[in-house]
Amino acid sequence: MTDTDPVLRALAHPLRLRMLSLLWPGPMSAAELSRELDVSHALASQHLRRLDAVGLVELAEERTRRGGRERRYRAVRGTPLSDQHGGTPMLAETMAHALRERAGRRLEGAEGVTVDAELWVDPQIWQDVRSRLAELAVELHEAARPAHTPGTVPLGVSLMAFPLRDTTASEG
Repeated sequence: MTDTDPVLRALAHPLRLRMLSLLWPGPMSAAELSRELDVSHALASQHLRRLDAVGLVELAEERTRRGGRERRYRAVRGTPLSDQHGGTPMLAETMAHALRERAGRRLEGAEGVTVDAELWVDPQIWQDVRSRLAELAVELHEAARPAHTPGTVPLGVSLMAFPLRDTTASEG
């Protein structure tokens, strides 16, 4: 496991994945993250340092708070969960963990979209759909606001769409 990309290793922890989601719309401190995630301040700080070390978050501001210095971080813009890391079982397992956790918090009776499929489509259709899915992901990220912003609703979004190997062709 020592050859694994350090960014991927950082993303492969469900708590750090949640932290990145929370830091996307705006900066937060370790104390704010610990309250939102219901973990200790020390644990939030440890995971925040790991995200910082691999360049997934950056210092957004430092301010004086209760006689000390509060450091607030934000997610670095970009797509860390892009194709460069998307094909790895480690990331897929982390996303599956996040999905299980979020599904347990699903608002009963609320509308959503659930899809699970293994399909065969024309390559051009795939490219068009892939492009639209990427655009929708960007749209949701750009619309994200800090947690608990009045007038917003929390969403759980997990998406992996990718071509599969044709295992029957190799068996023939």
